[in-house]
Amino acid sequence: MDSNLRNRLFWLFGLLLIYKIGVHIPTPGVDGQALSEFFQERASGTVFGLLNLFSGGALEQLSLLGLGIAPYISASIIMQLATVMSPKIERLQKEGEGGRRQINQFTRYLAVGIALVQGFFITASLAGLTSPVTGTPVVSDGGMGFRLMAMILLSAGAIFTMWLGEQITDKGIGNGSSLIIFTGIASSLFHGVGSLKLSLDNETLSYGQVLLLLVIMVIVIAAIVFFEQGNRRVPIQYARRMVGRKVYGGQDSHLPLKINAAGVIPAIFASTLILFPATVLSFFGPEWAAKGQQWFTPSGFGYNIVFVLGIVFFCFFYTAVSTNPNDLAENLRKFGGYVPGIRPGKHTSDYFNSIITRLTFSGAIYLSIVCVLPTILISTFNVNFHFGGTTLLILVGVALDTMSQLQSHLINQNYDSFLKEARLRGRRA
Repeated sequence: MDSNLRNRLFWLFGLLLIYKIGVHIPTPGVDGQALSEFFQERASGTVFGLLNLFSGGALEQLSLLGLGIAPYISASIIMQLATVMSPKIERLQKEGEGGRRQINQFTRYLAVGIALVQGFFITASLAGLTSPVTGTPVVSDGGMGFRLMAMILLSAGAIFTMWLGEQITDKGIGNGSSLIIFTGIASSLFHGVGSLKLSLDNETLSYGQVLLLLVIMVIVIAAIVFFEQGNRRVPIQYARRMVGRKVYGGQDSHLPLKINAAGVIPAIFASTLILFPATVLSFFGPEWAAKGQQWFTPSGFGYNIVFVLGIVFFCFFYTAVSTNPNDLAENLRKFGGYVPGIRPGKHTSDYFNSIITRLTFSGAIYLSIVCVLPTILISTFNVNFHFGGTTLLILVGVALDTMSQLQSHLINQNYDSFLKEARLRGRRA
């Protein structure tokens, strides 16, 4: 292992360690025990539970990094959508490195605004809550002074987390934002393993049921790896061009189109949208609110139907925004390429559009099965285990991307050592 790769790994683990230390620094004025009891009893099946899972339990104790990387992720998604809807931002993206730097700066400013709004609403929501077990107030003094202080601290923690993610991307290996979410989810899995062991000790689960759960989990992970790496290779051929006395082009190539081009974003959007009513109803005490919240629990049949419809919708919506068949056909024409048997221009664009539509539909079905099946199994076996499809998608996707970048560094290292050895041999000769 060369020194460059060793330094990158050192930066990666060091910055992730700093993030995990920050997760355990609480916000002043909050009763951590009462807040933890509230999350365990009331936050399951709400947006708070989802954000708490992605932050690795930081929101459960309202730590300084309680918002995690969520504001920056939301800002990045909004800027991606704005790139298609706003011609000005689209021109910035096509200007090269300078334009991308400006877009990144806009994303940071937007992330700060989102963090301020999220911090204020979260602290305002938690200010009047009490523990469902002991009745202890979560916040001893929930006045405007506490809300402003907590909002500023949470926003500062979100900005610091965003900076950590950028440093991991620049100095470490992999995408920093994705690795921070990966770390949060992976740390919460240990609690799931502990609850699974407790179920075995209490004999609420048999060893056969646990083995069946593990086998299904392995099958789901294998399916995720297969579909995330799967793509449709569209054959491309380039025409020959004469430049001076040399002939360029004429080679055969292919254009890879992913089965799941939208990634995990449709699952996150759909789950957040569905969990929003349950989050609002969780703050009301009457019986009608509790019954209404049950309609939006992940174990309900209606929830899963709406969840699948939301995944399908966001798959097509995000793919339509991020992948433009007209741009693919135009870029192919500019570089002298064409699809064999398809006329350039509108015919090529329609051909790409038909392929992308079929792939998106297949990807939506795959995402729906992966996200709904584990939830049904958890409700069937009555297991409090973090085996959600969305979390598995994030874990496997980030692991594949990080391993791909690590492999690229190793290949470059071997290539550089090969060239260095060739130079030494040439000098000796």
